[in-house]
Amino acid sequence: MTPLPGSSKFAVITPYYDESPVLLRRCIQSVVQQTVPVEHLLIADGRPQSWLDAESVRHIKLDRSHRDFGNTPRGIGSLLAISEGFDGFGFLDADNWLEPNHVELCVQAGTPVRESSFDYVIAQRHYRRPDETIIPVPDEKGHVDTNCLFMLKGSFFVTPYFATMPRPLSIVGDRLFYQALQARALKAALVPAKTVNYLCLWEAIYRHIGEVPPAGAKPGIDLAPIDKYLDDLSDRELQLVSSLTGVDFSARRAGVPPRRNARCHCGSGLKYKNCHGKLR
Repeated sequence: MTPLPGSSKFAVITPYYDESPVLLRRCIQSVVQQTVPVEHLLIADGRPQSWLDAESVRHIKLDRSHRDFGNTPRGIGSLLAISEGFDGFGFLDADNWLEPNHVELCVQAGTPVRESSFDYVIAQRHYRRPDETIIPVPDEKGHVDTNCLFMLKGSFFVTPYFATMPRPLSIVGDRLFYQALQARALKAALVPAKTVNYLCLWEAIYRHIGEVPPAGAKPGIDLAPIDKYLDDLSDRELQLVSSLTGVDFSARRAGVPPRRNARCHCGSGLKYKNCHGKLR
């Protein structure tokens, strides 16, 4: 085990709703097996599973579901980690899992070298089938999945956006959060190895490689409700949404056309409208 710098302590934050015990156990075990000490904050979004009280996690139970794809639990977990003096924390969805050296490599990548100080760390991921085999597609260019983010103190101030983001935008919350990070010109370190395992259920990915999508596969995200929500806002309301997400939506009032014909960055090669897409 590699010693941590000083008395530093780190956490992994996992929101869950109704994932099966099988998936939760895999997620938990991957954190237990980290090569450096890590505290696991497992946050029930309104449907706590009592057996988790006996596991090697801090089981935090919210009394209702917030129906925002885990954003509220992530925001609450982030604030807990910050207030309790953690030096860094990552996010891990309940259906995903980490390689044993994930946190160690994130900490090493984020450790200042000479005069350089990093604000957060970007890890990389494997797309995985339900049987855990690797899907041979490149990761999405221009975007970083929430599971691949490891927050250091320089980026802590951005994390409340998970909880303040309006619910109609939560389906693309990961994209908005990364855009909020980028908008602040924070300095990111990169982990060259793939240490995050992402359970991929996007139909387009499987069709792109000529496979039949597995049971439970998801179609692309329908962005029409998001567009309608944003277009129906007054200028003042749009300004408030920008402040609550950390993303400037003023371009919507400046006549910027949507990127409907752009290629999706998920690696599928499909056009934006045919895949899970990227918010304009």
